[in-house]
Amino acid sequence: MWKFDFPWAFLLLPVPILVWWLVPAYRTTASAVRMPFFHEIAGAVGEKPAPGGVRLRSNWLQRLMTPLLWALLVIAAAKPVYVEAPVTHEEPARDLMLAIDLSQSMSTRDFVNAATGERMDRLTAVKRVVADFVAKRKGDRIGLVVFGQAAYPQAPLTLDHDSVLVLLNQMQIGMAGPRTAIGDAIGLTVKLMDNSPASEKVLILLTDGNDTASAIPPEQAAEIAKGHKLVIHTIGIGDPEATGEDRVDLEALQHIADITGGRAFQALGKEEDLVDVYKTLDRITPDKVKREIYRPQRDFFWIPLAVALLIFKLYHCLALLIAMLRSPRREPAPERATITEVSHGN
Repeated sequence: MWKFDFPWAFLLLPVPILVWWLVPAYRTTASAVRMPFFHEIAGAVGEKPAPGGVRLRSNWLQRLMTPLLWALLVIAAAKPVYVEAPVTHEEPARDLMLAIDLSQSMSTRDFVNAATGERMDRLTAVKRVVADFVAKRKGDRIGLVVFGQAAYPQAPLTLDHDSVLVLLNQMQIGMAGPRTAIGDAIGLTVKLMDNSPASEKVLILLTDGNDTASAIPPEQAAEIAKGHKLVIHTIGIGDPEATGEDRVDLEALQHIADITGGRAFQALGKEEDLVDVYKTLDRITPDKVKREIYRPQRDFFWIPLAVALLIFKLYHCLALLIAMLRSPRREPAPERATITEVSHGN
């Protein structure tokens, strides 16, 4: 589509008429220079002075060209532009961090696939379900944090989900230490997402034990996360009846989620339960994409400006050509000697 960036410039179109109508003609009181050969000069350029006047009358071409040039200049000032088809730029509006427990208890083979009866360790079941979850999150930046005795970043926040899946597959039980540091995992996530420009920041924390190694208590870390507008969803997959480090503290996980406005889930022994948890998380945190629409514009103010300059130049070339054709050819006068009287002062 075509449009003018400054349409108010068209209000300038009647300005010359108003000036001609309202402003009195300019008359000079300066003494004129007498030119005995004025009519010869006027005839040489093809002009005819008014009777008794001292200025040349404009011809019909000038009277036609002047308003046309003014109109072209006003159109150029209004800045015509051509607006092209819109270009949509999409950016992720949510950053999603997955924190996965790699403590020694994740090697317990208590997860069963109901369809095949296959038994597997907890980490294998988590990898399979999380990989499917990541593959569905097309519009989110996703990162990985692993924790055991300490917390470590496994994958930075990225839209390259293939790289995230590769790093997810490389995780091994015990690589972060044998114990469980839930508070440190939350604190590390807060630090990693502190400078995130996303409007929503979410942490999905999965563990099968209770906090035994954190430098900062999980509840305090959750309060810090809340202050940084980080929502935490927790998933407990351990045995709540176990003792010591192997007992999953579902109450503590519920408290962490409540502090930050998240939800707490549990999946105990069945891979299908874990699948249902991530399906629920996928539903309550749908893909959120920020779309920016940009419409490219091309400026065409130079076209009326160039046409005006071209018409102005053609007119002067035409006037010069007409003057040359109308000027009479004269024979060169014979050279005559002249005597110049020079007076010298004393």
